[in-house]
Amino acid sequence: MGWLDRFGLRKAQRRGRKARYDRLAEDSDVKALIEFAKSRTGVEFYVEPETFATGTTAVAVAHDGEWIRRRVGSPEVIRRVAHRLALPAYDVNIVGYPKRMREWTARNKRRLSLED
Repeated sequence: MGWLDRFGLRKAQRRGRKARYDRLAEDSDVKALIEFAKSRTGVEFYVEPETFATGTTAVAVAHDGEWIRRRVGSPEVIRRVAHRLALPAYDVNIVGYPKRMREWTARNKRRLSLED
């Protein structure tokens, strides 16, 4: 059993709930969220529900709005990760995305368009 199994990733995948066009969540997906959270300050997790095309995902948002999105298999997986890291995890359908995330994305789009 891998060290990430303590978060329940394998158990979540055994439930047989998988979106049709998506791949399964992997250890590297959860690791990327953990590394992002440990290397930045003010990180919050936002859990996105499963859709027809993708499985459950989580977005980690830092204090400056920088963010990453990764597959997590089920909401329980990211909630366990958040609990162990002592970070908040929110349901995006209830609270929405933070304004700083949209601002960071807009700033980076402008910067990239100026570089072209």
